[in-house]
Amino acid sequence: MRAHIITYGCQMNEYDSHLVASELVSLGWELVDSVEEADFVLVNTCAVRGKPVEKVRSLLGQLRKEKERRGLLIGMMGCLAQLDEGQQMAKKFGVDILLGPGALTSLPEALKQNARFWDLTFREDVLDYIPPPPKGALSAHVTIIRGCNHHCTYCIVPTTRGPEVSRHPDLILKEIELLKQAGVVEVTLLGQNVNSYGKDQPGFPSFAELLRMVGGMGIPRVRFLTSHPVNFTDDIIQAIAETPAICRYIHLPVQSGSDRVLRRMAREYRRAHYLDRIRKIREMLPDAVLSTDIIVGFPGETEEDFQETLSLYDEVGYDQAYMFIYSPRPGTPAYKHFQDLPREVKVERLMRLIEKQKEWSYRRNLEWVGKTVEVLVRGEAKEEGFVQGHDRGNHPVLIPAAQAPVPGLYQVEIKQATPHLLFGEVVGAREPAPIPLPVA
Repeated sequence: MRAHIITYGCQMNEYDSHLVASELVSLGWELVDSVEEADFVLVNTCAVRGKPVEKVRSLLGQLRKEKERRGLLIGMMGCLAQLDEGQQMAKKFGVDILLGPGALTSLPEALKQNARFWDLTFREDVLDYIPPPPKGALSAHVTIIRGCNHHCTYCIVPTTRGPEVSRHPDLILKEIELLKQAGVVEVTLLGQNVNSYGKDQPGFPSFAELLRMVGGMGIPRVRFLTSHPVNFTDDIIQAIAETPAICRYIHLPVQSGSDRVLRRMAREYRRAHYLDRIRKIREMLPDAVLSTDIIVGFPGETEEDFQETLSLYDEVGYDQAYMFIYSPRPGTPAYKHFQDLPREVKVERLMRLIEKQKEWSYRRNLEWVGKTVEVLVRGEAKEEGFVQGHDRGNHPVLIPAAQAPVPGLYQVEIKQATPHLLFGEVVGAREPAPIPLPVA
């Protein structure tokens, strides 16, 4: 039997797709690269914004036609599967297997059934599962905490993924050790709010302590996503400063620069607190690369509110930013209680913010010209004749393909910068030496 997995959404979804892929392989399934080759297609869904939901709707319509033609088995998992919206979609398009984010380990049982199988429970054994290392990968994700205890008015994640539950540190360290043995040189620790790690389990290390533990395991590069400003404490910054393996790339979502909008978002902090965290990061990690998330056009946002977001952007001077127009999601308090702004207002503000982002990203990127950085080269770039990787600050870096013939870590001098890319050349004796892909 052959299976194909299609993934939408965040790195957590990518990790979960790898988890279920390893389950399928252990059950004797062959993973294939297309729907046409597959007997079972499993769609891992995202529900954070409307666009990925519409992509799933369109895909399920296509899969239903394929099912009518040849008897395809259709599965749906992820955040959308946990919601009424997704369940109605599953019924409409003939989904056979529906698994919420907490029920991934039910897949073997589901495949044994000859009838429709739906499981939307939050099973504890999903925390204990250690997937095998991804074959031939130099970078990998490791989930350290699932769920979220914050209740931002625009966000559906607490509903879809449940409350925060930390994985046992022994399981995390064991998984990372397996990745290290398989040749992985970069690990990203994942969670809806990684800073909360250990708070729900007496006796567990704090996130800062976990960072130190992981940073001492011999993995050259350790990163983490995503942080919440309320929980980004001084001890975390200190742990990053004192642990060389921890990359000094910090993604700290602000969402808005306006206290009034932050209050309507239920973000639990205000502008002054956020800027205090930035000040502390700059003080203790002067070379840190900062990125953020910003939602433009949240219900009730005035032009004055938006100007406060622009002024905060200037005050911080972000290296990178992920910017989105507000997308109303059924089931959230904002959807129920707030009136959406006209789309043309949201789009116009987003365009202005993008121009601000380009301006600052270019300014920050120019600071790297002439410096030597460590780049993890992954493979070919879209630009002909180049390979692409990323440095420890998560900047995309392009290198002439002839200088980096195999994926791995290279020392690269940055020669040129654009708002979104750095261009460099391999220098010296390629120290540390490039790490070839493990043999399958």
